[in-house]
Amino acid sequence: MKRILFLFVGLFITSNLVAQTIYKELNSEKLGETRQIKIQLPRNYDTSDKKYPVIYVFDADYLFEPVAGNVDYYAYWEDIPEAIVIGINQYGLRENDCYYSEQNSLPVETGAEFFEFISMELVPFINKTFRTENFKVAVGHGMSANFINYYLLKGIPLFQSYIVLSPELAPDMPKYLTEVISRLEQKTFYYLATTTDDAKGIQEQTEALSKSLKAIDNNNVLKTFDTFEGPSHYTLPAHAIPKALESIFLVFQPISKNEYKETILKLEGNPVDYLVEKYQMIDDLFGIQKPILINDFKAIEAAIKKNENWDYFEDLGKLARKEYPETLLGNYYLGRFYEETGSPKKAMKTYQSAYVLAEIAGITKDQVLELAEQIKADFGY
Repeated sequence: MKRILFLFVGLFITSNLVAQTIYKELNSEKLGETRQIKIQLPRNYDTSDKKYPVIYVFDADYLFEPVAGNVDYYAYWEDIPEAIVIGINQYGLRENDCYYSEQNSLPVETGAEFFEFISMELVPFINKTFRTENFKVAVGHGMSANFINYYLLKGIPLFQSYIVLSPELAPDMPKYLTEVISRLEQKTFYYLATTTDDAKGIQEQTEALSKSLKAIDNNNVLKTFDTFEGPSHYTLPAHAIPKALESIFLVFQPISKNEYKETILKLEGNPVDYLVEKYQMIDDLFGIQKPILINDFKAIEAAIKKNENWDYFEDLGKLARKEYPETLLGNYYLGRFYEETGSPKKAMKTYQSAYVLAEIAGITKDQVLELAEQIKADFGY
């Protein structure tokens, strides 16, 4: 009996440690039919009250799993935020869904109906049913890669990020994109990819579009372009999706060695301000109030030591007290500030007061007491 109970508990715990996939039949008035929707919820969604960005995957009959798997993997390592992944199955319906006018390259008939299904039925349904942030990503390949661009042409674009893989571009699409991206006023991420083994027409059109978009100077649009060596048109998504996610959520990632060497060490101002601005940008872009990682505190600490800008330890200490008030991290940094700027008695008392707080980031109570005792011995307090 006990073994059965333990097995049940184990299975219950395990079920909460993996992403959940749900299949729904959504009845659409716009399409006049039901459409199968795949939904992957983040791990522990049911035990959290957080809101999540949403990634909408077109051509989900084959594209959902590569996107959902990468989202789950990267979120596990905290390189991207946890996100809800929505897949729209288009098997056998792709050409009808992506249909556009030969006169102006805009959606008409079944294409217009599918466009409205996404914007007027699916997105509102997802927002009503699940805990969602405003940040939305659209992912498309081939025909659907062209189609998701139509949501950029709206007065206020439906999505804030676009992953456009080997797009089969409508004739007027490059002109439309060049015009709209030059004047976008909201922060928008645009990832575009092709491959050397793509269909010749697709590769040429995609690379021509990338050149046109590169020439546009608009700080509101963060553009990334990749041409992969070797993959076919159909295997490109497996190579491009990880790169696209890394590109879109770059600011969300912990401070990397490259960011530390090429950016933080070369700052003329206060690196603590850089840290605060990094996390404020995460909030502004994705609607996520992410606690500052210990790894990032340590990176700023290392930069302060490397450049011997000891005054910045004061700001770092105050920030650490705010972010981790129950730990000795803030006192440790403030103690370093007092010690390095000529106030040894304040440093000693700050280190001593840290003893009652929790250890963190490899900084122990014994360590801060040793620092206090060293000052006491050096100055005879």
